[in-house]
Amino acid sequence: MHRSKIAYGGEPSQFGHLYHVASPDDRPDRMRPVVLVHGGYWTTEFSLTIESAIARQYAERGALVWNVEYRRIGEAGAGWPASGTDVRSAIEALDTEIPDALEPDLRACVDWTDVAVVGHSAGGQLALWSVAQLRAKTASTTITTVVAQAAALDLVGAGRAARPSVEGLMGGPYDAAPERYRQASPIEQEPFDAHVVAIHGTLDTAIPVDVSRHYVETVCARGQSAELIVVPDEGHDAFVDPRSVCNRQTLRVLGI
Repeated sequence: MHRSKIAYGGEPSQFGHLYHVASPDDRPDRMRPVVLVHGGYWTTEFSLTIESAIARQYAERGALVWNVEYRRIGEAGAGWPASGTDVRSAIEALDTEIPDALEPDLRACVDWTDVAVVGHSAGGQLALWSVAQLRAKTASTTITTVVAQAAALDLVGAGRAARPSVEGLMGGPYDAAPERYRQASPIEQEPFDAHVVAIHGTLDTAIPVDVSRHYVETVCARGQSAELIVVPDEGHDAFVDPRSVCNRQTLRVLGI
């Protein structure tokens, strides 16, 4: 397994880890790019390393995996919109920094027309917002799939409920800046040309499964391609366990 650290900006947390199989003999003819956006309440309590085992597994199965970091609460310049624009910039690095880091033969195997973006929890909010802002395209790639894993999909609802993590991201309570909350909320974004798959465990106590259900119902009514997969008997953190059913469902959706 080959892993390299690549910067996509000048700030300390504007970097990611790029994973792919090391041996050409293990390389598939077609490699799907998968962008991973970790969760953790948008705070420095968690980092991209919580996705390391998942990133290695996906790469072992033939994907080109870009596990990204971003500025989080507790760092200079973090919060909204900086955390969101960092993730958007990390996805746009698929045009430049990422292909530049690959040997020509390896780069030629990557299907840049079939990018997947996977975001867990807070990372799901950042992933969906970024793809919506990009309209599911960068200068040279096309995003076809977004997987929202137990994601924070309705910031307005969370803001009205005075969730501390969301207030920390947004820099204040909902009543002080309702439009700011709406602009950041995935459920408020205009439809874009990628398929969204919301996956959620029934035992999730951090973000209830009804959040994903409400998101899918709402955005489908507006014309967004989206579906919901409910996983019985698993909770919020199952997505960072390579052995979980939630992860196996993600693998199935990604086709790797």
